[in-house]
Amino acid sequence: MPAPVVLFCGELRCENGEPRKLDIEELQTFIEVADAGGVSPAALRLGVSKSIVSRRLLRLEAELGIQLLARTTRGAALTEAGAIFRDHAVRACAEIDMARETIVPAGELRGRLRIAVPVSFGLTHFAPVVAELARRHPQLHVQTCYSDRFVDLIAEGYDCAIRVGYLQDSSLIARRVGPIHGKLLASPDYIKAHGAPETPEQLVGFEALMQGTETWQFMDGDKIITVRPQGRFKADNGAALVAAATAGLGIAYLPDCLTHDDVAAGALVPIMTRYPPPPAGAYVIRPPGQHPARKIRVLTELLIEHFGQSPHFAGTDAG
Repeated sequence: MPAPVVLFCGELRCENGEPRKLDIEELQTFIEVADAGGVSPAALRLGVSKSIVSRRLLRLEAELGIQLLARTTRGAALTEAGAIFRDHAVRACAEIDMARETIVPAGELRGRLRIAVPVSFGLTHFAPVVAELARRHPQLHVQTCYSDRFVDLIAEGYDCAIRVGYLQDSSLIARRVGPIHGKLLASPDYIKAHGAPETPEQLVGFEALMQGTETWQFMDGDKIITVRPQGRFKADNGAALVAAATAGLGIAYLPDCLTHDDVAAGALVPIMTRYPPPPAGAYVIRPPGQHPARKIRVLTELLIEHFGQSPHFAGTDAG
């Protein structure tokens, strides 16, 4: 029976004291497979072929002399030993990453950064910042997923996400990078045909354009009024809601940075301006941990700089 592996001062050893010669890349690959539930999704996360992932796993298991993963037709599941080893491997990789950050020159970023970014805002407002990060740090491998669906950072193996709106309570750590101001808007044709609400209570009598089943909030002085709007048109993408609003399908609560040109051209008109929505925010979200990786801190600082310079994000109060 192979000697069990324990973590000792950041180094993996057998109980008999003999050090195991483990490759950090193999450890990171094992963690990805364990968290992704299979070789194929782990290969996609890592940006390498499935054969490379399989070879790294085989070398690691051969070095340890123990099976870490049980392969099935549906993927890969941790063995009992694999579940124990994963926790040690995560801590070891984290310690090595921190050590690298300590000794690498301050201007250099290395390794991989996986970011989840919404399509709404993402392609127009966040993609240039991510590209600038990659330009400044040629040793950094950046993988960005643009999707308006809710991404599970931990389960899907992302280092961080950029999220926009009002944050829900969670165990994730958030850093606000800037405000998102929005308005209640409708097209002139819609207002001519249906009128416009003057108070939040009147909204229920109008067709709302929504992302899902969300609630809308409005400010009456210091008081927050919550309304659950109703409507037949829903889309999980901000640009699609802008198109629906300009087409006269209803009333939408939309951010200024997506509607600035339409409002300036008269295609959309602000309504119910006496009751403005409370400002939302843009945030960098990361899984819980003691310290954010420097690559996440650098991305956050670039986003704060971007928000401060953009004319559509006036009043930035990142913090």
